[in-house]
Amino acid sequence: MNNFNAREFRNALGCFATGIAIMTTRDADGRFIGITVNSFASVSLEPPLVSFCLDRNANSLSGFLAAPHFGVNVLSEGQELLSAAFARSSSGDKFVGIAFEVGDTGCPFLADCLTHLECAREAVHDAGDHLIVVGRVLRLAQRAEGRPLLYFRGRYARLDEAQG
Repeated sequence: MNNFNAREFRNALGCFATGIAIMTTRDADGRFIGITVNSFASVSLEPPLVSFCLDRNANSLSGFLAAPHFGVNVLSEGQELLSAAFARSSSGDKFVGIAFEVGDTGCPFLADCLTHLECAREAVHDAGDHLIVVGRVLRLAQRAEGRPLLYFRGRYARLDEAQG
């Protein structure tokens, strides 16, 4: 039995500063799907694998599970509004009014991000109330300059703020 509750656990995990990414894909009907995550991680260099965690209750769950590909958009500082827009639980089109390009696999890639990774879904693993989605990186692009958007203790942070 745990000697802590869910809020205490969440607060403890919030002490680990993370970057923020928006995962994107296209469902079987051709509709673009996107969700904000801070659970993105590198898994392997050879082969090039990455992962992210997807809540079992997410509206986008079935779309991501059915799609053979997904995109990773690593956000840069100043993209808080974009992060918040894709974090909302909504069945509406989150891409309306958002600048993006479509990659070779049909996944949308958002403008002004630090890095884009185009991935083929490699595996999905059961992990409690989430699923761990693993993808093989097929293509990538990155900006030479820029700073990341961070999340720390339940709020957005900037690199210079986190160093204090």
